[in-house]
Amino acid sequence: MQYFVSPYNKEVKYKFKKDITVYDTTLRDGEQTPGVAFSSDEKVSIARKLDELKVPQIEAGFPIVSNAERNIVKKIANEGLDAQIICLARTKIDDIDAALDSDVDGIITFMGASDLHLEHKLHFTREQALNLCMRSVEYAKDHGLFVAFSAEDATRSDLDFLKRMYKKAESYNVNRIHIADTVGAATPQGIDYLVKELKKDIKTDIAMHCHNDFGLAVSNSIAGLLAGASAVSVTVNGIGERAGNASLEELVMTLKILYGKDLGFKTKHIKEVSSLVSQATGLDIPYNKPVVGKNIFRHESGIHVDAVIEEPLTYEPYIPELVGQQRQLVLGKHSGCRAVKAKLDACGYKVSDDQLCEIVREVKKTREKGTYINDDVFKEIVRNINLADP
Repeated sequence: MQYFVSPYNKEVKYKFKKDITVYDTTLRDGEQTPGVAFSSDEKVSIARKLDELKVPQIEAGFPIVSNAERNIVKKIANEGLDAQIICLARTKIDDIDAALDSDVDGIITFMGASDLHLEHKLHFTREQALNLCMRSVEYAKDHGLFVAFSAEDATRSDLDFLKRMYKKAESYNVNRIHIADTVGAATPQGIDYLVKELKKDIKTDIAMHCHNDFGLAVSNSIAGLLAGASAVSVTVNGIGERAGNASLEELVMTLKILYGKDLGFKTKHIKEVSSLVSQATGLDIPYNKPVVGKNIFRHESGIHVDAVIEEPLTYEPYIPELVGQQRQLVLGKHSGCRAVKAKLDACGYKVSDDQLCEIVREVKKTREKGTYINDDVFKEIVRNINLADP
């Protein structure tokens, strides 16, 4: 058995689209994390790992930013990856030309849709915004690109205007429309309402692009998929501007394990790609981060460890090998005899019951003094009670 989750999940009927496309934007939106700038080699390495993970679409960058960025995107596009390579482009002909020069398969082009963005960022009227973005969509389609049109700040936009914008994009044959929850301002229930409302008038595929300002990016993404969206954006480790984006690893594993929707990812590579992105960004992975955190499959409490030794799924919803992790039993103030015995066995020590109890007491005292019990400290404890090395 690889996982064991709540049986009550199966009592609910989940309706997902048969085919769901995950597009990873680690190399574009993830790189917009303040202080992050990938080198060319780092971008290519991450793209290869994402492809190995079986990500269907990779948003490789924003070619208009610089000649160097354009060259990196072009390099990724010519790597021969199985994933479709797309990039970001504003609703400007120069941006789309830069995308074409980069040999990408498609673009995501975007326009602010909320009155807040139109008035204070773009200084456009609603009609100006509609006309400008559709000229760009038409130009991109005429050049054979896959085109996704994203309404920025969609979740704070007037619904009637949002429908007009998406319907006009649909009339220009866009391949997909994107709902951007740009500042994470929606609830899962709000997302459910919005997607269902749009689907009353829009036939084109809908994608979710959710930010994590309130910690709801994954929940909102799944709510959108359950409401009828067929694509979703993610980043490795959930990186991105401010609180980041929907986390690739959390979304993929939640769908696979809790909802029974397997997207075909080679999940054993998840920890590897997570570590690669962490190293390239210089951003540590929080110890308690779901799926890829260091503590997710580490156990110290004696009661927990006793159970985990007998059956790991008592305190793990799925085995760590599914995501390229390993289980660790940690010694500390909460450790009991069984955990210490397991560590002694792993180190090759044979002890009596009295010696075992003495070692347990010393482990607790040592940890309470503030010393972390690594292998060297543990062996020193053993030596101090006159036990020979194995």
